[in-house]
Amino acid sequence: MAGPATGTNPIHVIDENPMGGRQWIVIVLMIFLNALDGFDVLASAFSAPGITKEWGIPRSELGIVLSAELVGMGFGSVLLGSIADKIGRKLDMLICLVIMAIGMYMAHAANSVSELTMWRLLTGLGIGGMLAATNAVTAEVSNKASRSLAMALYVIGYPVGGVIGGFAAQGWLLVDYDWRAVFLFGAVVTAVMIPLVILLVPETPAFFAARRPEGAIDKINASLRAFGKPPIAELPPPPAERPKVSDILANPRLRPTTLMLAFGYMFHTLTFYYILKFAVQIVADYPPGYPPPVAASTLTYANIGGAVGGALFGLFLKRWDIKGPTVGAAFLGVIAVAWFGMGHDTLGQWRLAGFLTMFFLNAAIVGYYAAFARGFPAYARATGTGFVLGVGRAGAAGSPIIAGYLFTALGNDHLLTVSLIMCVGAILGAALVWLVPLRDADADVESHRDLGDIPAGVALD
Repeated sequence: MAGPATGTNPIHVIDENPMGGRQWIVIVLMIFLNALDGFDVLASAFSAPGITKEWGIPRSELGIVLSAELVGMGFGSVLLGSIADKIGRKLDMLICLVIMAIGMYMAHAANSVSELTMWRLLTGLGIGGMLAATNAVTAEVSNKASRSLAMALYVIGYPVGGVIGGFAAQGWLLVDYDWRAVFLFGAVVTAVMIPLVILLVPETPAFFAARRPEGAIDKINASLRAFGKPPIAELPPPPAERPKVSDILANPRLRPTTLMLAFGYMFHTLTFYYILKFAVQIVADYPPGYPPPVAASTLTYANIGGAVGGALFGLFLKRWDIKGPTVGAAFLGVIAVAWFGMGHDTLGQWRLAGFLTMFFLNAAIVGYYAAFARGFPAYARATGTGFVLGVGRAGAAGSPIIAGYLFTALGNDHLLTVSLIMCVGAILGAALVWLVPLRDADADVESHRDLGDIPAGVALD
């Protein structure tokens, strides 16, 4: 139960007090929302064989459809993700959910490739904004002791959404209905989340402390009461101004880290999304061919591999440094993608190949996130990470387009050649991770203030 007003910083109140039931309810809901994002992103991949069959489109055209929501995510993370810092995390999530529900519903009713592409682009806008807001809420409602666990569970929610969606698609939607049912299912589940967010998610105290709206103390204390925490007596000092991307790129110590991580992550996602977006279509087309519900199971197993690999790799990094394991995981992922590209005679082999590709490639993704935390000091971590992820989405969006044109130019029977070409991305990414001057940026900060590398007046936490 909340006690008398104490202190001035609501962030410290959340950090230092034990986790309550309402906080865990919100975190579980954020995990569900991240899982919903994972399903929505992969909905077009599950639907790919049905779309191709109904409209008779080549893989080059399918690649554009498959990349549409990824392009939208890039714009959404900038346009909608940024307004979460202005209008609030809760309102931003509600706007994004409405956009996603509309996009998914209209996609199920699309009658042409251009129409479907437009609605997938809209859905991606909502997903991009949603990811930024849910990430912030998870961090801001968890205390210091539980934050790492909360963030790990949140990250794993993304591939888990692909697993749940895969079982729904292969066991029900594509069996009893058709590819349009996958999008309709996503629209319904998205719409159901809207009242849950309205009823269960308070605005975070950290947002009110940062924005200082009229009646900020009352709003902060109302949010703290909702989480069962003691109120504050007065406003904390205003937060320090965060640096812009241009500041990070101009900083001689941060520029190499920023650029190498950004382009390394971008190259890695070229390989990563090749499997996520084209696996179902490849298995459906490969002789003797599998019906869409059966082919979709390959992607389900791939997402299981991603969830397991990411979780195990996170534990692995507690005992080992970042660079070596991340590079090793990326190269094992390359081998797995090459094996996937050799083609297989049984469904079990396809499923195993999908599992292994995402097990290692997603493990490397966890390594990248650890590198972001290590390579950027606290005062520039959000800005640096946002820039790296924004550049990375260019690789994600380009992956299915490049793969689609390679299949069209070389022929669908050149699966191994296309797969080896798409592996180049993860190889280049691993090379850049190995070369990045990765050090503990927070420990390195104080000794370089006198060099002018750190903006004057910027806080370290």
